[in-house]
Amino acid sequence: MAYPLISNCPVCSKQLTITKLQCTHCHTTVENEFELSKFAALSQEQLHFIEIFLKCRGNIKEVEKELGISYPTVRGKLDEIISSLGYNAGKKTDIDKKRIVSMLEKGEITAEEAIQLIKEGES
Repeated sequence: MAYPLISNCPVCSKQLTITKLQCTHCHTTVENEFELSKFAALSQEQLHFIEIFLKCRGNIKEVEKELGISYPTVRGKLDEIISSLGYNAGKKTDIDKKRIVSMLEKGEITAEEAIQLIKEGES
């Protein structure tokens, strides 16, 4: 029985290092120090979100429908994952405000969601 890969030590919570790989077919074993993918540090919830996001081809409206969450919540989850991967999620800019207004005009977000996004960008 295979168990899911854990990336953090259950004792001290620091990142674990993979030191042994083994073929299940011929039992060849390779020992060394191997790096984990950045994605190994994400929670199961974050990985599930990424899976849905990719399945929806990055269409935030489709992600909203699939997960039953609002546009700002989708954006918040994306920002959280971007930060967890070690990247700067960035703050909202004037260009983002124009995009928010454009999305509002197209009916992609509600007025309340637009207001919330603009407020988040100003904080």
